[in-house]
Amino acid sequence: MRLSKQHPEVNAGSMADIAFLLLIFFLVTATISSDEGINRKLPAECPPGTDCETMIPERNLFRISINNKDEIMVENEIIDLDELKALTKLFINNNGDGSCAYCTGVKNPEGSDNPSKAVISLLTHPQATYNRFIQVQDRLTAAYYELRNDYCLNVLNKPATELTSEELKQVKEAYPFIISEAETK
Repeated sequence: MRLSKQHPEVNAGSMADIAFLLLIFFLVTATISSDEGINRKLPAECPPGTDCETMIPERNLFRISINNKDEIMVENEIIDLDELKALTKLFINNNGDGSCAYCTGVKNPEGSDNPSKAVISLLTHPQATYNRFIQVQDRLTAAYYELRNDYCLNVLNKPATELTSEELKQVKEAYPFIISEAETK
C-alpha cells in the first residue's frame, strides 16, 4: 500500500463567483450620499494688468454675515433665518432712485437704488457650518425667485413657466442675481 503525500484540497473554483455575488449585493444595498451644492455662474477672471475692483455705494450693499455660532447678521443685527427672505426682497425692490417702473418698494433711504444696482454681500466665518451657508443661499435664491415671479405675473402677464427665452432674459435683467462672497470695503 502506497501512502500518498497529497493533502486534501478545497475546490476554490466557485470562490470568485461568491466574491462577485457579495460585491454585487453590497453595491445594490449600500446607499450613496448625495452631495449638496449650489448652481452658480462665477464671474469671469480679471485680465492681468486691469483693475477690476468696482466701487459700490453703501446704499446698494446689503451685508449678510454668518458668524461662528451660525447666527445670521444683517447690517450688524442678528436676525432669524425666516426673516432673511423678506428683508432681502425689501432691499432689492426698494426703488430708492425712482428709476424702476416695475418696483413696488417704499423708497427707503437705506435700501438699494434699483434691482440692477443691488448687491448682496455674504460673508461666512470659517467655523460656520456648511448647512447654515446653504440655508442662507436658499433664502436668497427664494427672494429673487419670488421677485422674478412677481415681475412675470405683473409686467409680462404670464406665469414663469410660459416664458420665451427672450422674456426669460428680460426677467433676469430686471432682477439680476448679484451676490458677492468677497470681502467688501
